[in-house]
Amino acid sequence: MIAPTKPTNEAERLAALESYNILDSLPEEDYDGITRIAAQICDVPIALISLIDKDRQWFKSRHGLDVTEAPREISFCGHAISEEQNALMIEDARKDERFYDNPLVVNAPNVVFYGGVPLKTDNGLPLGTLCVIDSKPRVLSDGQKNALDALSRQVINLLTLRKRNVELNDLVGKLEDKNVDLEQFAYVAAHDIKSPLSNIASLADIFLAENRNKLEQDGVHLIELILKSTEHLYKFLDRLMEYSTKIDQLENSKEDLSFAEFKDSIDVYYSSNATLELTFITALERLRINHIIVSQILTNLINNAEKYNDKAIAQVDVAISETPTHYKFSVSDNGPGIRADFHEKIFNIFVKLSKQDKHGVEGSGLGLAIVKKLVKRLGGDIEVKSKPNEGAVFSFTILK
Repeated sequence: MIAPTKPTNEAERLAALESYNILDSLPEEDYDGITRIAAQICDVPIALISLIDKDRQWFKSRHGLDVTEAPREISFCGHAISEEQNALMIEDARKDERFYDNPLVVNAPNVVFYGGVPLKTDNGLPLGTLCVIDSKPRVLSDGQKNALDALSRQVINLLTLRKRNVELNDLVGKLEDKNVDLEQFAYVAAHDIKSPLSNIASLADIFLAENRNKLEQDGVHLIELILKSTEHLYKFLDRLMEYSTKIDQLENSKEDLSFAEFKDSIDVYYSSNATLELTFITALERLRINHIIVSQILTNLINNAEKYNDKAIAQVDVAISETPTHYKFSVSDNGPGIRADFHEKIFNIFVKLSKQDKHGVEGSGLGLAIVKKLVKRLGGDIEVKSKPNEGAVFSFTILK
C-alpha cells in the first residue's frame, strides 16, 4: 500500500476547510440527496461526500456506508485531492500497487472500483471529494463522469452557501448585541437627563409665577417657551425610554376574550373624539391574543391616523382576520397618504413624516419604531401600503 501524499498547499487547504465549519456537523438532506443521485447515476452501492481533515477523512454524507470517518493514511480520497487531474478513477484497486493491500480493499467495504472528483474552492483548494465506490470492477461512461463532476460543483455551492449563512448569522448576532448596548445606553441617558430637565422646568415655572407681573411680554413669552420646550423634551425622553426598554422581555401572555370586549377596550379611548369615526370590521367572535400589547399597537396606529389626517373627520377602519397560524390586523384611513419612498423608512427610529401633527404637537419619531418592535415581539410583521392623497393601510400579523 502506498499512503497518500499531502498537497504542497496543505496548511492553506486545512485553513480553508476549517473556515466552512462543516466537520462533525449533523446530516443534512441537501447533501444526502446528492450522494443518492450520484449512486443512482453511476449504478454503484456507495457514494460519499468525503472531507479530508488533518489525519482523517470525514463523511458529510454517506450513501450505502455506515461508518462516519476513516484514517486519512488509508483513504482513496487522500490520493484524489493530491492528483493533478480533475478526477481519480480506479477501475480495479486489486491491480493497483497503491491500493491492492489497502485495508479498505481486503476488508469491508471491499473497495474495488473507486471514482472520486475533488471538491475545490474558488481558489482551487481541494477540501475533499465526491466519490462513488463498488465492490467489483467498473468503468464510468463519459456521461457518468460529467454528471459526477456537475454534482461535485453542487456540493461546493452548498458548502459556500452554508458558510455564508453562518457568517451572516454571526454578523446578525453581533449587530443585535450592539443594538442592545445602544438601547441600554439610550435608556440610561434618557433617564439621567430627565432629572435635571425636570429641575429646569420647575425653576422656570416658579420664576414665572413669582415674576410674571414684573416681566415684559417678551420675557414672559421666553419663559413659557422654555416650559413648552422642556415639556416636549420630557415626553420625547419618555418615548425613548419606552423604545429602549426590554420589549423582548415583555411577558407574551395571551387572553381569550370576545371581539366585543376587545372592541370596547379600544373604543373607550376615542368615544369623546368628535373628529374621528372609528369602525371595526371582522367576522371573528373571539380572539386569543396578548391584549395589552395588541391594544398598544392599535392605539398607536389609530392615533397616528387621526393626528396626521388632513380631513375634517378622520375615518379609520380596523379590519381583523385570521389564518390557521396568524391573526391579521389592518388599520386604514382617509388621510393624505404616504410617499412610496417612506414606506420602509417610517418604521425606523427618529423618522418623522411631518414636523407637527394637525394639533400642532411635534412627534418624537419613535411611535412606529415601537409598534414594529412590539409586532416582532408577537412573532409577526408590519407593512404599509399607501399612495399620496389616497390614505394609508397599515397591516400587521401576530402569531396565534
